[in-house]
Amino acid sequence: MPDQKPIVAVGGVVLKGDEVLLIKRGRPPLRKHWSIPGGKVEYGEPHIDALKREILEETGVICEPIGLIGVFEALPDIGGDKHFVMVDYACRYVSGEVTPGDDAMDAEFLPIPEALSRVAWDETRRAVQGALKFARD
Repeated sequence: MPDQKPIVAVGGVVLKGDEVLLIKRGRPPLRKHWSIPGGKVEYGEPHIDALKREILEETGVICEPIGLIGVFEALPDIGGDKHFVMVDYACRYVSGEVTPGDDAMDAEFLPIPEALSRVAWDETRRAVQGALKFARD
């Protein structure tokens, strides 16, 4: 029987001018699909620290959160997939050269229209669009 507890994860839509940082996932779920960087919150770890850590581990980029986009869920399908609760933030690029790492097969800054066309999941597309309002503020 799969673990029955929801898994808390964080994700960051990292903006750099008119570009957004995406990764090509190296592990399930959505392996080989483009998404925003992020991952699981460790026990006792503040979620903002987890956000910065995951983005740095996956991309080599240091960022600063600038606003909460929202909370999204990936509910388990029949067959035992896990239940993820994802807290997504808009982030501003601070420094670092993009280098895929950890569970990312690839990572790059892309023009926003191209990024929106590459992401695999509608919720991720909504998160990217939601981050744009913070870029204008």
